[in-house]
Amino acid sequence: MKVKIEKNEMKMEERKNIEEVNEKEEKEKKRKLLNKKKLKIEKIIMRLSLIGSILFMIAEGIMAYVTHSHSILIDCIFDVTDLIMVGPFLVLVPLLYKPVTEKRPYGFSQVESLFVVVKYSVLLAITVQLMWDSFNAIIHGGHKVDAGIIAIFELAVCAGCIVFYIILNYFGKKYLSMTVEAELYIWKLDIITSLSVAAAFFVQMALQKTSLSYIAPYVDPVVAIVMSCFLIVEPIKMIISNLSNLVLFAPNKEIMDDIRSVAEKCMDKVYYEIEFLDVIQTGRKTWVEIYISSHDNLINTKILLQLRDEIREELRKEFDQVYVEIIPELPD
Repeated sequence: MKVKIEKNEMKMEERKNIEEVNEKEEKEKKRKLLNKKKLKIEKIIMRLSLIGSILFMIAEGIMAYVTHSHSILIDCIFDVTDLIMVGPFLVLVPLLYKPVTEKRPYGFSQVESLFVVVKYSVLLAITVQLMWDSFNAIIHGGHKVDAGIIAIFELAVCAGCIVFYIILNYFGKKYLSMTVEAELYIWKLDIITSLSVAAAFFVQMALQKTSLSYIAPYVDPVVAIVMSCFLIVEPIKMIISNLSNLVLFAPNKEIMDDIRSVAEKCMDKVYYEIEFLDVIQTGRKTWVEIYISSHDNLINTKILLQLRDEIREELRKEFDQVYVEIIPELPD
């Protein structure tokens, strides 16, 4: 009788283990399907952004040549730079979803950080050069342009940017990666700058009919400098942030505190304490290593696996691609 009970218990345990394995396999399938969906959405967003950049680049290039406006030239160069960067990134996107290997322990995520650094470094260099050119124009008496044509053109550009932003934001709500967020930021910036430039040139038109008409030649270079100062902030932030990712520095205190809070909440159920938290962010991937100690120096691997899965599921609500490892702290 006792042997029969033991056999039944073993069968139940075996059935339970099989159910757990099946559940994990099902979760893994869902995760892979979700990644495929994310990749598809990201490709759509990048392609739409590429089409929009080409259209506005051509229009602004023609208008900059016709009007000789520094303000439109800045917009055009930003679109050219964005276009040059979006093309290669379409090739890079599928690589970001490939699993990590021994050869590439961080996958291709660091390539994304490097890509962002290069992109914004180019934008920063061009912006500084255009600021210097506009400053020289002010010193040498300003720069006369047809304010009416530029104002109407910028309003048209603003309307076009709003249309593209609404479309991209619709897809962005389904999945918002670091790269997609950067693209949405650029389109939002285009809307604000186009509207501001249009307003500035309408003011210039009004000034030409007053005793302050001598100010009119300075409007274009001043607008160009103001735009540059406004646009230069984001490249600097992104360069600093992604350089930190490249050299594998820990993320900012807010992110560390959020991860620690999730880990401690999950560990309240067991007799383990966090001794050390090691977090690395590269591109869209986040690696979390939690070093733990036990009160009785006993480690249950089954509990550790459950604990890791719980922490990972909680962190996936906030982080795109997150990897969690729980490592027992061994005594010296």
